[in-house]
Amino acid sequence: MRWRIAEPNRDLVKELARALNISGMLATLLVNRGLVEAESARKFLYPRLEYLEDPFLMSDLETAVSRIMIAIEAGQRILIYGDYDVDGTTAVVVLRKALDMLGGNTSYHIPRRLEDGYGMKSAVIQQAAKEGIKLIISVDTGIKAFEVVETASMLGVDCIITDHHLPESDLPDALAVLNPNRPDCNYPDKNLSGVGVAFKLVQALFMRTNKEKFLPSFLKIVAIGTIADVVPLIGENRIFAKVGLAGLRLPANHGLKSLIEISGLVGKEITSTDVGFRIAPRINAVGRMGGSAQAVELLASNDMQQARMLATELDHLNKERQQIEDLILREVGLKLEAEPSLGSQRVIVIDGDGWHRGIIGIAATKLTEKFNRPTLVLSKDNGIAYGSGRSAKGFHLLNALETCRDLLHRFGGHPQAAGFQLASQDVPELRRRVNRFAESAMEEADLEASLEIDGELRLSDLEQDSFEDIQRLSPFGPANPQPTFAARELTLIAEPRILKGKHLKFRVEQDGKALDAIGWNMAQHEAQIRESDGRVSLAFSLSQNSFQGMKSLQLVVKDVHLP
Repeated sequence: MRWRIAEPNRDLVKELARALNISGMLATLLVNRGLVEAESARKFLYPRLEYLEDPFLMSDLETAVSRIMIAIEAGQRILIYGDYDVDGTTAVVVLRKALDMLGGNTSYHIPRRLEDGYGMKSAVIQQAAKEGIKLIISVDTGIKAFEVVETASMLGVDCIITDHHLPESDLPDALAVLNPNRPDCNYPDKNLSGVGVAFKLVQALFMRTNKEKFLPSFLKIVAIGTIADVVPLIGENRIFAKVGLAGLRLPANHGLKSLIEISGLVGKEITSTDVGFRIAPRINAVGRMGGSAQAVELLASNDMQQARMLATELDHLNKERQQIEDLILREVGLKLEAEPSLGSQRVIVIDGDGWHRGIIGIAATKLTEKFNRPTLVLSKDNGIAYGSGRSAKGFHLLNALETCRDLLHRFGGHPQAAGFQLASQDVPELRRRVNRFAESAMEEADLEASLEIDGELRLSDLEQDSFEDIQRLSPFGPANPQPTFAARELTLIAEPRILKGKHLKFRVEQDGKALDAIGWNMAQHEAQIRESDGRVSLAFSLSQNSFQGMKSLQLVVKDVHLP
């Protein structure tokens, strides 16, 4: 990869280090992330609940709170309509718990991905009206539910939409539409996830009912949904994640305890990486494999035995998901070998018959990471192609799909991730159009794999204090990546060896300081390093390895350059 080494303004770095009494390394990392003012940097380093924005700055929030309080006081039945991913599931859990605490009479609906598809459905609204539901509150869905809201209105059911997905030019004619991405919404933080928007509604309700002291207890669930939805971990999202992850050390919720246990995280300090790669996939597996309510029931369970049983079920679903994912990726690999041109286009559009529709989004993510270009993966079934797309840096996926609006039965999502549906026969035309869009939207340089480097250093610069400074920036995620450094001309002092058939471990030295280096899924570099002249340059992040109570620094390799 090409290394892009940051060149921060040294005067700004010195000024920030003095103002906050922090090290030059930490000040450099803050400046690299655009935090050049002392006050903004201080809030970033010390996120606190009092830094949360006033929820009533969000358009329609006052109307939503008033209607919910009327429903609670009148004993009206409230349906919470969610989505099947982690964001939607956690949003249901958060809002339902809050309304129950306020005395609300609630039920919920989570659609089945493979049977119901994405979005709100009129049939669910009609059934809800028959059952006496008077108020429906959507979470992480509904911003394009025009017909559904109209159906509800005709049946005498009020709708409150809470969502974060990008809206159309018009909004559904609901009683209230809470979405910071509304063009007419002045809410300052536009990066909230679905569970984040739901939490802002809870915050407003608790402010009205003097229950604000209970807000921190919700942030463990909010953190999981926020991190899983891969939204920028800055602003309010950083507060949710930082406070919530700290709370996961001692969870009171039986479901969370069981989920942490089955994920192998008991007794460990849980990080955003743990949430993204261990906890969230188990919750997500329910929706991906065609389930519905298991994750909500797990996180709402008051019985430890039931919680452990549900956590085990989620774990089994996740293992099944992994097996299917491996199968799809193998088939994708065969298709790319047979038709190399598919992998060389600016946007990879690849389809297969009968691929599991709940897994194609993960496949798109893996292909985007591997080829450094936007990827659409489609599953064809009975003349319909169901697609999931992931974008590469700087490419607006929804704008690309907009050029194919006449081909698509439906589409929606974010600039970085989207779902869509069209006739199988139109897939070649979809491929042609999105690549034509990419010709004007992407430069050739955008396709070149590159790595953002926070700075060059020598191994002698790395001490325990360095690791602790870096950890002050955590939790890491979009808009706040884990710091990456470069060290050149390191001496190889231990032969590289392959671990578990896919990982690489070796040892390097510079200026008399030796450190272990681990390259996850980098076994392909083993021969290259072994055949070098004993010197390597590494791009890496810094981690701490614990073994038998002893802690030591190690380099987590991102890329290898040879002289």
